[in-house]
Formats: sequence, structure tokens, C-alpha cells
Amino acid sequence: MAQSLIWSSAAFDDLESVTAFIAKDSTHYAAAFALEVLEASRALSRFQDRGRIVPEFAIPDIRELLVRSYRLIYRVTEKEIQILGFIHGSRDLLALWSTRSG
Repeated sequence: MAQSLIWSSAAFDDLESVTAFIAKDSTHYAAAFALEVLEASRALSRFQDRGRIVPEFAIPDIRELLVRSYRLIYRVTEKEIQILGFIHGSRDLLALWSTRSG
């Protein structure tokens, strides 16, 4: 059974920022990239174990799916998949997370 998919406002803002940056060069590629990310996230509602456990956290319920050079970070609960963040793979996840949570 498919689970609900919920994007946090921070994760959605992350995706919008990346898409806006790409759109400066090409609106076509920005739209295609956003669609690719959204399709990857939708697949998680049926295949939530598809991604790997986030190495920095080592918590089985917090996983990530790689989409090109980006990390789509999500939490699996009984009822839903929560998209927590969408960040470039070269960024320091722990430093970024500490500024968001505190």
C-alpha cells in the first residue's frame, strides 16, 4: 500500500532554489530537473526502502535518494514519507542541519 508523501517547507524551498538557479540558464532544463526530482519522490510512496540510510545520521528511518548530484533526504514513518531536505551532495549535511534545527 502506498504511503502519503509530505514535503517539508524547507525541502520544497531547497528544490525551488535549485530550480530557480538552473532556470537562469535554461527554463527547459530547470523544469525537466524539477520533474525528475518530483517523480523520484513520488516513487518513494511505494518503494520507501529504495534509498540508503543517511551515513551522517545512521538512523534507519532517515534515508536518502540520490538524484543527479543532489540528496533527497526523507524520513519513513508508519503512515507517511516525509521529505526533509534536498541538498547538493557536496554540501556539509551536518553543518546545514544544525543551522536549520537550532
